[in-house]
Amino acid sequence: MSRSRPTRAAASAPTATAEDWMRAQGWSPLAFQRETWAAIQAGRSGLVHATTGAGKTYAVWLGLLQRHAPAFFAADGPRLLWITPLRALASDTAAALQAPLPALAPGWRLGVRTGDTPDAERAAQQRRWPKALVTTPESLSLLIARADAPALLAGVAAVVVDEWHELLPSKRGVQVQLALARLRGWQPKLQVWGLSATLAHLDEAAAALLGPACAPGAALVRAGQPKPLVIDTLLPARLERFPWAGHLGGSMVPAVVAEIGACRSALLFTNTRSQTEWWYQALLSARPDWAGQIALHHGSLDPQVRRWVEQGLKDGTLRAVVCTSSLDLGVDFAPVERVLQIGSPKGVARLLQRAGRSGHGPGQASRVTLVPTHALELVEAAAARDAVQAGRIEPRTPLRAPLDVLVQHLVTVALGGGFRPEALLAEVRSTHAYADLSDEDWRWCLDFVRHGGPSLQAYPEYRRVQPDEAGVWRVPDGRQARRHRLNIGTIVADAQLEVRFLQGARLGVVEEGFAARLRPGDRFLFAGRTLELVRLRDLTVWVRDARGQQPRVPRWQGGRMALSTTLADAVLARLATAARGEADGPELAALQPLLALQARWSHLPTPERLLVEVLHDREGCHLFLYPFAGRDVHLGLAGWLAWRAAQAQPRTFSMAVNDYGLTLLSAQPVDWAAELPRWLQPPDLDTLTAELLASLNATELAQRRFREIARVAGLVVQAHPGERRSPRQLQASAALFWDVLARHDPDNRLLHQARAEVLAQELEVQRLHATLLRMARQSWQVQPLRRPTPLAFPLLVERLRERVSSETLSARLQRLVAQLERAADAPASRRRRAAASGAAA
Repeated sequence: MSRSRPTRAAASAPTATAEDWMRAQGWSPLAFQRETWAAIQAGRSGLVHATTGAGKTYAVWLGLLQRHAPAFFAADGPRLLWITPLRALASDTAAALQAPLPALAPGWRLGVRTGDTPDAERAAQQRRWPKALVTTPESLSLLIARADAPALLAGVAAVVVDEWHELLPSKRGVQVQLALARLRGWQPKLQVWGLSATLAHLDEAAAALLGPACAPGAALVRAGQPKPLVIDTLLPARLERFPWAGHLGGSMVPAVVAEIGACRSALLFTNTRSQTEWWYQALLSARPDWAGQIALHHGSLDPQVRRWVEQGLKDGTLRAVVCTSSLDLGVDFAPVERVLQIGSPKGVARLLQRAGRSGHGPGQASRVTLVPTHALELVEAAAARDAVQAGRIEPRTPLRAPLDVLVQHLVTVALGGGFRPEALLAEVRSTHAYADLSDEDWRWCLDFVRHGGPSLQAYPEYRRVQPDEAGVWRVPDGRQARRHRLNIGTIVADAQLEVRFLQGARLGVVEEGFAARLRPGDRFLFAGRTLELVRLRDLTVWVRDARGQQPRVPRWQGGRMALSTTLADAVLARLATAARGEADGPELAALQPLLALQARWSHLPTPERLLVEVLHDREGCHLFLYPFAGRDVHLGLAGWLAWRAAQAQPRTFSMAVNDYGLTLLSAQPVDWAAELPRWLQPPDLDTLTAELLASLNATELAQRRFREIARVAGLVVQAHPGERRSPRQLQASAALFWDVLARHDPDNRLLHQARAEVLAQELEVQRLHATLLRMARQSWQVQPLRRPTPLAFPLLVERLRERVSSETLSARLQRLVAQLERAADAPASRRRRAAASGAAA
């Protein structure tokens, strides 16, 4: 195929160097910025790792402008691409990149091309493409899917991937790797730079970004001077010795209000959208005079609402914004002085990312204040500070060979000028994700896009790509082409319904599962308002303003974050110091009564000691086990342990988990002290995998995961040209495909991928296996109990939550806490008599 080759053309001479421009802004270039400029000038690719607000954006951008602006290709296409992970970041990023253009690249235009770009702007770009373009992974894939992509993108000289740590462990990161490989095929000297603030293994991150061939020559630039960071904790006025998840939340509102009132501007991060809605209402109830000065921000709100909030932060007109991870990344809100983290961040990297939203500028200090919603989160707060000071951050592991992403990419490339299989295979294998792709998997992917595999080859709609007379694989059907372009991407949204006022104004989206439980007249909190459901029709939740009755708070899927291994290890280290009688720091000093009672009634777990507690009461035999491996691992461990116990003798267990441990309850007696070492003996990984699948409803988990894979691979499409499909239609289609493939094509690679992803990502079988090996090395402390300990009580509450309503649970918890507090406060002589009586019994 002939291709127009770009030719060099003279460019307007820059009026300044990068250093001149920085000094004109009142800044002095930092050492790592100069290092980055030198590497870029030498033609190298690389990765810049610096704390948020340290100046890494200009380290790369100014260097690229100096190298590529003086003499650029006169091709009708962009010269520099900047990839951002979120559409919401694009406009803010573009404003920062635009500032040095008049001095360093006179005559250059910078554009934004994302899913939010208006049609008129897209049309204007096609008439005259900007030389610098801010885009997202999905929009870049759409550019590659254009019929004129080889000519349009041949002039791209450099690509910057912002917030690489966010993309790295996801399918979107794999999508970026494939796109970069395609661009490198058109421009072999392509420079690629990644930016990140929270990476543990820079070599692996650079290898994933650049591919095996380019990674050895990568420049890894680290900012020398870490940004000043203050991590403190807002201590509650009173701590319960028998805590449960969320029990402190409401009592912390006055203290949070006081902290907000003492600063110019603050961000309050929560871990879930539901918490964001609740805290916004709580702050507004405490300070009604702040109406208009506080706002909320999360991913389910309408984009116009989110943009209004972001602008208010930039302008300094908002006193506080309650938000989720929707404001974690990349946005420069210079007026923000404080960050408050509601609840534990559950990970060190997440804490650092959020802390960097304050003091966002070179040399400015960041401050994050942890607000516990659970007494034991005080230990997590102290542990997180320890991990930050020690430089321990969670590793981000890149994905390997997800075939659903590769299948989508094959159709994309077939649209973008077509491909020859041999050449494209070499290109795909140049990426980190597919470096070890087997010939069998490659042939399966080709067969799948050509006619849908053995079970679907009779249906024309699955013959998406065909070789032409010259052996070039293309998409011959125009409707297939339009459908694919509408569904490009690896972000698989949960089934969501729009929320609109009767007058038509859009507020955002809620999940279908929540909306389905509502009845006309029900009230719920959303977008900072109390709304009343009028009707549910045409995939829309029609509402009006409402006041009076107690509203519900929407629940979104994936709300609970699991404690990371890095933070869990730091928590155990802190508990070990407490076990030695040391209460270093304000958090442990405040928690001393709880920890002392735990030690008196049982023991404190440590890295060397595995704590096992056993309690017999009227309900049966309780096991409390504390591996400190995170909620997800404990869920798999509880099911697997119950399954192993039931193999020895038929038993029925109820179970509950949290981030610290798990509990199993059996109505029949179980000699846990004698049997547990045998049941927890770690098998090899393959045996553990098989037993884990046998112990859980793995088929249901895999079917749910398959729905996402089917969408990415193009089996199930979210949008047809001129047609909108309901979430239930999508779910039904995925279920039908699962049944057909399982029956007629059981070796289908996508079925295998669904099961593998469940094991790796939902059940975390590798981490579970490592946890079992660690437990086998620990000394075991099996402690009989007369009553629940402070560590056992939260697990008991988790189990009760599944059985009783919130009103009944609240009353029951009050009685239980009162009984336990009386026992804890009993005089020592009475405790000795009770202990002696228990021993005699």
